[in-house]
Amino acid sequence: MREPFPFSAIVGQEEMKQALMIAAVDPVVGGVLVFGDRGTGKSTAVRALAALLPPMRSVRGCRYHCDPKAGAGLCTECQAMERQAGGEPLDTVLVPVPVVDLPLGATEDRVVGALDLERALAHGEKAFEPGLLARANRGFLYIDEVNLLEDHLVDLLIDVAASGENVVEREGLSVRHPARFVLVGSGNPEEGELRPQLLDRFGLSVEVTTPQDIASRIDIVRRRDAYDRDPKGFSEKWAAEDRRLLERLEAARALLPAVEAPDSVLEMATRLCMALGTDGLRAELTLLRAARALASLEGETTVSEVHVRRIAPSSLRHRLRRDPLDESGSTARVTRAIGEVFAA
Repeated sequence: MREPFPFSAIVGQEEMKQALMIAAVDPVVGGVLVFGDRGTGKSTAVRALAALLPPMRSVRGCRYHCDPKAGAGLCTECQAMERQAGGEPLDTVLVPVPVVDLPLGATEDRVVGALDLERALAHGEKAFEPGLLARANRGFLYIDEVNLLEDHLVDLLIDVAASGENVVEREGLSVRHPARFVLVGSGNPEEGELRPQLLDRFGLSVEVTTPQDIASRIDIVRRRDAYDRDPKGFSEKWAAEDRRLLERLEAARALLPAVEAPDSVLEMATRLCMALGTDGLRAELTLLRAARALASLEGETTVSEVHVRRIAPSSLRHRLRRDPLDESGSTARVTRAIGEVFAA
């Protein structure tokens, strides 16, 4: 299997890398939406981050790689094994963090799972064949060109993202299994807009552009060419940098529960969301969680206004209502509101 491109070797695109690392530190922040030009490293960054993460502990033989500490969140098969074990701990194994691609042309059966026809025809048994949502549990579900996704799949993803559970009721089957994943979508805004209902499910939204300085473009081309010629050798060259990133992520995950957000920071976050007219309270929650994860990445135990200011564009730009009297882009509107609120 080909070595993935090292995360630490990606040139520029700092906002995208920051958002993906925040999602890796605290998946509760929500997914990451990456919109921008083609060929700017969107899919490369997602796969590189997943390869960087340490393996996760799963119940041995579980088709949904359940977390053995999930308790009531275990799938029905693992709960049955737990009862049979009579209180003894379940056998576990380390598995890689899954990164699952959801193709635009995927059928609903392929996504949610369906009757295992081979077993049904060969043995007359009704058995469930897990789909892409099962494979993505506790990992990343990546959708390229997410703005072109068919409406029925969008509706399905909205339901699963909200509940963290996939429910299949069809062909005499009744199956429930955990489906908690970091949803990562990428696309080109020129090819169509994303439905508001799905857009709201992404915690962070980042914009990527083609570098306009010669030095950066040369560096990107040189690194990509070196990787294509010798993937293993290139990965070994960047292994030490990736290890340092891994240590930083692990330290941030351990520190996260201890990070506090003062009332003054919460007030600033609320003022900012009110100034931008965001609907509901999801914007404030995402902004708080993302700022806390950013603080933990930097080894700090208290969220500051600096953290809120840095992560606000990613947390809020996709939550703004259209203003027919304001022709400026969403990023410019967020930046202007940050200047007004934090200067007050």
